[in-house]
Amino acid sequence: MVKVYPTVSEEYLKAVEKCKRKLRGLIAEKNCAPIVVRLAWHSAGTFDIHTKSGGPFGTMRHAEELAHGANRGLEIAIRLIEPIKEEFPILSYADFVQLAGVVAVEVTGGPEIPFHPGREDKPHPPPEGRLPDATKGSDHLRDIFGHMGFSDKEIVVLSGAHTLGRCHKERTGFEGPWTSKPLIFDNSYFVELLEGEKEGLLQLPTDKVLVEDPAFIPYVEKYAADEDLFFADYAEAHQALSELGFADAE
Repeated sequence: MVKVYPTVSEEYLKAVEKCKRKLRGLIAEKNCAPIVVRLAWHSAGTFDIHTKSGGPFGTMRHAEELAHGANRGLEIAIRLIEPIKEEFPILSYADFVQLAGVVAVEVTGGPEIPFHPGREDKPHPPPEGRLPDATKGSDHLRDIFGHMGFSDKEIVVLSGAHTLGRCHKERTGFEGPWTSKPLIFDNSYFVELLEGEKEGLLQLPTDKVLVEDPAFIPYVEKYAADEDLFFADYAEAHQALSELGFADAE
């Protein structure tokens, strides 16, 4: 299956490259990669394959979507990157947010993720309730990711983004980082899952089910043992996430 991407102008492509450089510098300076990845993820992860609604189309710029419970705290990410967006008015907000997510993974040592521009900004945010609830189990994860068209493998590998960042009690009800190096993108999230709970590190209910569910745990074990495999599969899954509902397939 080959994806067909919209054609954008040479001017637009040059703006993407310049914007990417600016984002790289800002994200490195502010150490804000985790919240920027969360912003891009939460924007794209609202896509529903059945209704063809939601997805990575810039609706996170609206206060209505930022007010969703799962997005608490993401206004910080918007404030951080908004000055760069203002420098590149030619770019859609949709492209800008997903580009920022790709750059944030790369800046922290993660894999290079292909980025294709051409997303259009949509005017209306999706309804609340399309993102994972950290207090629930494997059936919930399969339901949420299933609406995006993702498999068990993609559930596990995309969960690997928790290698970055931490939870804040005032935003999520949970507190702490998943790994001892929350600003480094590597496979330590999976290593920590297999080693069990440790003082000072966090494991959410939705993290724990990855080692409790017999269909999930083989992927956890593979990614804990082979960082290159994790990077390759993560790059593919992150690209797919960032393109939900975007390019037509032939």
